[in-house]
Amino acid sequence: MTENQILQGLGLIVVLAVGSQLLASRLRIPALIVLLPVGFTAGALTDLVNPDKLLGDAFSPMVSLAVAVILYEAGLGLDISRLHGHMHRVVARLIWIGVLITWAVTAVLAVPLLGMSKSSAVMLGVILVVSGPTVVGPLLHFVRPTERVQRILIWEGSLIDPVGGILGALVFHAVVASDSNDLPGKIGQFAASSAVGLIGGAVGAAVLWFLLGRLHLGEVLGTTAQLAAAVGVAALCDAIRDDTGLIAAIVMGMAIANLPGLSLPARRPFLETLVSLIIGLLFISISATVTPASLRHIVLPTLALVAALVLVVRPLVAWLSTARTDLPRGERAFIGWMAPRGIVAASTASTFSAALVADHVGGAQKILPATFLVIVATVTLYGLSAHPVARRLGVLRPARARPLLVGGDPWAIDLGRALRSAGLDVLMWAGREEQRDLIRGAGLRLAPGELLAAATGEGAELEGITGVLLLTEEDDFNALASETLRGSVDGFVHRLGPPGRSHGVVAPYTTGETLFGAGLSRPELARRYGDGARIVSLPAGNGIPDGHTLLFLVRPDGRLDPVTDARTPLSDVRASALASRSRDWYIA
Repeated sequence: MTENQILQGLGLIVVLAVGSQLLASRLRIPALIVLLPVGFTAGALTDLVNPDKLLGDAFSPMVSLAVAVILYEAGLGLDISRLHGHMHRVVARLIWIGVLITWAVTAVLAVPLLGMSKSSAVMLGVILVVSGPTVVGPLLHFVRPTERVQRILIWEGSLIDPVGGILGALVFHAVVASDSNDLPGKIGQFAASSAVGLIGGAVGAAVLWFLLGRLHLGEVLGTTAQLAAAVGVAALCDAIRDDTGLIAAIVMGMAIANLPGLSLPARRPFLETLVSLIIGLLFISISATVTPASLRHIVLPTLALVAALVLVVRPLVAWLSTARTDLPRGERAFIGWMAPRGIVAASTASTFSAALVADHVGGAQKILPATFLVIVATVTLYGLSAHPVARRLGVLRPARARPLLVGGDPWAIDLGRALRSAGLDVLMWAGREEQRDLIRGAGLRLAPGELLAAATGEGAELEGITGVLLLTEEDDFNALASETLRGSVDGFVHRLGPPGRSHGVVAPYTTGETLFGAGLSRPELARRYGDGARIVSLPAGNGIPDGHTLLFLVRPDGRLDPVTDARTPLSDVRASALASRSRDWYIA
């Protein structure tokens, strides 16, 4: 390809990846449902997006390193302390039972359904054992099941990827060498590969512990150091033994997330943005390598294979893995209805299928298109059905709002009580221990951890925080926290307005909506409360009484609409509102 064609191809891949993710966001569907057909269509219409022509032999190692970055970022969210009860047991069983059963059933069915040789069928079976955080995470974020189910599935998806990658490399070499009967040798190779990955991950974690914990790097340098360590260690491990970089990456991420005394920034915007871009680029690139001709005779047989995986294999694995545990029936059933395939399956198939075709292994040319169809079918099926299935099984989180109130003044605690009486699941956070004691005494739930950890990143996804109200007596703190949290919380972030003639360092100059409008600043609220005003909850069917000021509206579906300096929500006869007057405050 010419230099201009390479530039056009690379630019087109980036535009298609980001454009597909934007479209999926607007349609409120998982991005993979758009990325896969867009990449396939682009590959069928033009040669400009063919990664083999654009990058040549560099494509496969670049995919491996990109997946390592994805797994490292996923490992950062695997906090062992969040696994409790029987969750450890369930995750371990899902991995080893799932690998064995999925591998065996897929290999057995692929021979008659797809007309593959036994070697190619075994290769396809080991490719399809993986799931992955790149597809499970967005689906769960879209569905919002109970916290326990979400944690189990994220842990399974993150840990099974490196296991599947190493098994794929071992099976590939066994098929090429035609020594698949050497079982003790394969077990030894698996152990050696695991050791390389674990040692590499430990070394990388030690390096990051020194850089982040001793040198106290800032957010920018700290993020680039993590990226360099993940890529460097993964590349070194892969150079020693194939696909061991995946284990090293996930081990590094988990170690950094769980090492005591090591504080990571609660927000990782650059790393999260990079991972999102990598996912889009990989799916567009890999799906573009699948040609329409390669799908011509395998669509129906592959759909039959998908039906077996979805309706038989996954429910069986989930039933065996959750047997004799404390998981209720609904959660066990939903785990049996969530096993989409993702980027590791696609990258493994792309890496190994071409070499097997060149080695004249029977049916090897069907591995990549069959994997592509399985990914498309499982992502589409689970993406469109997971929410209604979760609702039917009763494992959805409540739709009502779950605001985080930051502040421990008496009036803020009364506000928490009033919002709870209106049916909301209220969390509170305060910095001073005496304020935390008052919150506990009021029967309100305290958000664990630091403020940013409680409101952003993995904490926000798992705890279900839908908005943040910054109500402390420090105007500059409220302003800084609102700027930090905005864009990281899946919902609103509002702060109390400073006094009209404030001389604060930050608060007077910070943008964003403030609560309650200019007339109800923090000092005015404190003054009214000191004069005896209180907060209560009443139906809003009769409107807002004279002399009252609307503060919040609680919708019939549990959504919380705050009054801000930019907007006042409209009430209806089934809503509840929070209002105040000079002596008494009401939810009216």
